[in-house]
Amino acid sequence: MTDFSQSLALIAAEELLTVVGLVLLLCAAWMGDKASRLISIVAVAALVACAFIAAPALCGGLMGPERVAFSGQYTADAFSAFAKLLIYASGIASLIVAPRFFGRVGAMRAEYPILVLFAVLGMNMMVSATDFLSLYIGLELNSLAAYVLASFLRTDERSAEAGLKYFVLGALASGIILFGMSLTYGFTGSTNFAAVALAMDGTLATGALVGLIFVLAGLAFKISAVPFHMWTPDVYEGAPTPVTTFFATAPKVAALALTMRVALGAFGTQVDAWQQIVIFVSLASIVVGALGAIGQSNIKRLLAYSSINNVGFLLIGLAAATQEGASAMLVYLAIYVAMSVAGFVVVLMLRDAEGRPVEAIADMAGLSRTRPALAWALAAVMFSLAGIPPLFGFWGKFVVFQAAVNADLVALAAIGIAASVIGAFYYLKVVKIVFFDEPANVVAEGSESGVDALAHKVVLLIASLFISPLGYLLTPWLGDLADKAAAALYFVG
Repeated sequence: MTDFSQSLALIAAEELLTVVGLVLLLCAAWMGDKASRLISIVAVAALVACAFIAAPALCGGLMGPERVAFSGQYTADAFSAFAKLLIYASGIASLIVAPRFFGRVGAMRAEYPILVLFAVLGMNMMVSATDFLSLYIGLELNSLAAYVLASFLRTDERSAEAGLKYFVLGALASGIILFGMSLTYGFTGSTNFAAVALAMDGTLATGALVGLIFVLAGLAFKISAVPFHMWTPDVYEGAPTPVTTFFATAPKVAALALTMRVALGAFGTQVDAWQQIVIFVSLASIVVGALGAIGQSNIKRLLAYSSINNVGFLLIGLAAATQEGASAMLVYLAIYVAMSVAGFVVVLMLRDAEGRPVEAIADMAGLSRTRPALAWALAAVMFSLAGIPPLFGFWGKFVVFQAAVNADLVALAAIGIAASVIGAFYYLKVVKIVFFDEPANVVAEGSESGVDALAHKVVLLIASLFISPLGYLLTPWLGDLADKAAAALYFVG
């Protein structure tokens, strides 16, 4: 174990986020909303600095006892570094696209980037937690910030409703996790993941099994997996679109990384106890997400069901319970973040003639004639989410299915491939409306100018290039980083 000074060195990113967040909070109190743009710039700079802190641990594939801090409470290894880099990228994108959206409705507040920073701080703790106590602290820090972000538009009934639903159901999920943690502690005598895994090696007591089930049930809510998914469409639709962009990416990465750490670490010696649960949740999420999206008329709700569907595919990698499966999940997560960012940035850029946001799918009819660049970007996102080659989304599904087949879960992979055909329908429906329906005369051509508009275009361009066929050029590099991260996960476990 490292001593206290070494532990402080390992949490440099968390210290930076804490100090910057508190200083910016004071600036917001003293300077008011007029400083919101400056605070956003500083917040982005802080996240970029955190990315530079995390990158060496990932590139070097760092793992081992010297990466463990505070007597096993926290681990700064290559796995957590991979997840953190995705979280930072998602946070930066959410901060960059926010000013233009909130500026249109006069609701840009200095608190927005600060809340994002504190949410990211909580997610950092989540992905590095190797103890149930540090896990819960990170989870709640992220959740409390997320509840406020969901209801950020105080005068918007949809936003207020989204925040309330998220808060009530999130509190329920936290209670479920706490109950599961208490049972796990009672039957193993420890909250440390390594100690829990050692205590569970062998015959599993009924109480410990119940604790395992409750912990996984609470985490299923956090990743919006079936049957704990019903909050997702309402929160995605009601929350401000930049916040939805954030919810669809960073917290999803953190929650899935946390689930991997718990399942393969704390419960890694009892794979048979949770594998069947994960298989059921995976298939249910794929099917329910696909079927639920078919009848949606709002693009944000459709993307919410799409996220449920994609979580199902991601869990196939977890069900494999192998290092290859963990690596495949991380590759898929990286691609999924880019797809989600691109999709929601397109939604942010859609405005009618009066400058109001366009969310109804029917109102996007004829987009290819009024805004061809946006139409092609949206088509790329839809095809990639559907896993249609040569878009990069295909590669994410391919590596996950390959890991399942190599783990002798051929039936699971076959059902997942068959169910992905259902999902292709609603993705192609959006493309059909955008390219082949008669123009709805709703989406305005408009001339986009200014720094904020340029920021939208830059974020969309980067994300679109990543999910395009050019993304395949990154597969050796991305696969190598994911392998290093997965190896560190299994080392700690």
